[in-house]
Amino acid sequence: MKRWSLLLAITLLVCFGGVALAGEKLMVYTSMKESLIGTLRDAFAKKHPDVSFDYYSAGAGKLMAKIAAERQSGKITADILWHSEVPDFFQLKKEGVWEKYVSPEAKAVESTVKDPDGFFTPARLGTLGIAYNTKKITAPPKGWDDMLDPRFKDGFAIANPALSGTAMMSVAMITNTFGWEYIQKLRANGAKMGSGSGQVVDDTASGDFKASLAPDYIAIDKIQKGANMGIVFPKEMLVVPSPIAIFKGTPNLKAAQKFVDFLLSKEGQTIVAGEGTLPIRADVAVDKKHGLPPADEAVKRAMKVDYLKVMDEKESIIQKFTQIMR
Repeated sequence: MKRWSLLLAITLLVCFGGVALAGEKLMVYTSMKESLIGTLRDAFAKKHPDVSFDYYSAGAGKLMAKIAAERQSGKITADILWHSEVPDFFQLKKEGVWEKYVSPEAKAVESTVKDPDGFFTPARLGTLGIAYNTKKITAPPKGWDDMLDPRFKDGFAIANPALSGTAMMSVAMITNTFGWEYIQKLRANGAKMGSGSGQVVDDTASGDFKASLAPDYIAIDKIQKGANMGIVFPKEMLVVPSPIAIFKGTPNLKAAQKFVDFLLSKEGQTIVAGEGTLPIRADVAVDKKHGLPPADEAVKRAMKVDYLKVMDEKESIIQKFTQIMR
């Protein structure tokens, strides 16, 4: 009898173990770089081996186009969206796309924007600074007005805001702070519109540009790998939160909630900080070697912007910037 009980127990363990191994699934659409989302996936998998984690990484514009096509077809493949174009999250909230979820970790979030209704939560404080080629520019710039100086003539670049969510939000913040006159002055000094955010940083490292508007983690990664570059963060900081949200009706809701909890946790945010960008928690240490301030200080120094207004004016912002720069 005991023998049969033991065999039954082993059989049940194998069966239910098989179910656990098959487990839950999770698909994340994100604009985060491969090393960040890949490291997060691996750490998450250790804590939740029952969840099969996959992701699709692309620029915010491509992600939104993909989601639009999937919505039209009647089936969204993703469970989670995480990128840096905040107005998109307000717009999709307005359209009823999100599943409401307030993580227990959300109370620790430091951010320039929060959704009071709990449909999305900032999961990273992306910052953009001025990256410069140290062979072309020997004295580091100090502020935004330096980009109007003759020594940056024909040598400053900003990514195409139609392709880059961080560039779009940066243009919105800069013009809200300094006016469109500043963009016109940049253009008069020969500033150019590049392609993606990574490309303009690459071109700065190679010397094709003297300087560029650069996402923190992209520029810092290149500097750490030996590129002839430096980066500065002016007093008026470009802080672009990267929200995360769960798609309404996902069959993998529990897995999605687990990932949001993990990402917002101290462990998850330590990984975020380790990739050269700002976490959303003040209790996570930041490497200050390249000038990044703690999360709470960055929020205080951040340029202000009305995200709901930007949501309504997104296309006109992109169009106006493109017309000036071209």
